[in-house]
Amino acid sequence: MALNYYKNELKENAQLLASKGKGILAVDESTKTVGKRLAGIGVENTEENRKAYRGMLFTTEGLGKYISGAILFEETLYQNHRDGESMVKKLNDLGIIPGIKVDKGLNPLPGGGDVETFCSGLDGLVERAAKYYEQGARFAKWRAVLQITNDGCPSKLSIQENAWGLARYARSVQESGLVPIIEPEILMDGDHTIEKTAEVQEEVIKQVYIACQANGVFLEGTLLKPSMTVNGADCPTKADPMKVAEMTIRTMERCVPASVPGIVFLSGGLSEEAASVYLNNMNTLYRKALWNVSFSYGRALQHSCLKAWKGSDVEGGQKALISRAQANSEASKGAYVAGSQPSSDEQLFVAGYTY
Repeated sequence: MALNYYKNELKENAQLLASKGKGILAVDESTKTVGKRLAGIGVENTEENRKAYRGMLFTTEGLGKYISGAILFEETLYQNHRDGESMVKKLNDLGIIPGIKVDKGLNPLPGGGDVETFCSGLDGLVERAAKYYEQGARFAKWRAVLQITNDGCPSKLSIQENAWGLARYARSVQESGLVPIIEPEILMDGDHTIEKTAEVQEEVIKQVYIACQANGVFLEGTLLKPSMTVNGADCPTKADPMKVAEMTIRTMERCVPASVPGIVFLSGGLSEEAASVYLNNMNTLYRKALWNVSFSYGRALQHSCLKAWKGSDVEGGQKALISRAQANSEASKGAYVAGSQPSSDEQLFVAGYTY
């Protein structure tokens, strides 16, 4: 099959993922990373426990009212729920589109700075994506990571390499019918100001779309998953929530083509409450482009849920998940009242975070 064969389907699915009032649940943590989360609640990292946790998420009644898609780790895409039905069917029954993380992780970038990486996984990606499509996935995710440092990172090499990798990934999975979520993350590590973040992020996202154009990516069948435009975690001057919203929207307007149907922000270590408040503020601002501005959160949707579940409390876990999903749904419409839903204001930032 070729991209032209899937164009209508890609556009339709991208629009469904970017439905107003809905966002994406990122539950694509690697086995090692989910193990750290489980260890935090005293649960052993076994396949059975991973299945139980994710099965709890995917049987939350009413979740499809607030969540349009769920990004899965490969294990989960091929897994069955404890009751014997596939995880894919559980999501479909909720009206949630299954997606899949397709990158193979970060590697040191030869010629780059000490903290600079590139994302691997392009070899055989068209064929892998076709198998994921056959299993029921309809969108994909690939994460590029850049870091701002005082010695000049991200370098031009890093920006170009990661932009090209994102574009090649996007075109590759579109060839097999998957909507690509394009994720150029700017880490919060560092003491840089919000103005510096905006400067770097503009250049990064512009280069991503230049690379997408060169590779013939069908933008109407894509979503963008950027980090919010925030100051570094160690910056002594903290931007207030409204400034974060204003700078983030300004950055997006300067870089993101209007043909992209949706921007789904990652939480990037923000607390659950901050992630909702910042998103809500963005959706109270006038903007020129009509993209749906929403969320694709992992930690900011699962933190309270995981603690409530504790390994066995399905009802408690699902109650916490639906509360955060509703809060972020409201935020994606500019209607969230801070503190109106149970949440944690615990900072989730981890320096040097990998997943």
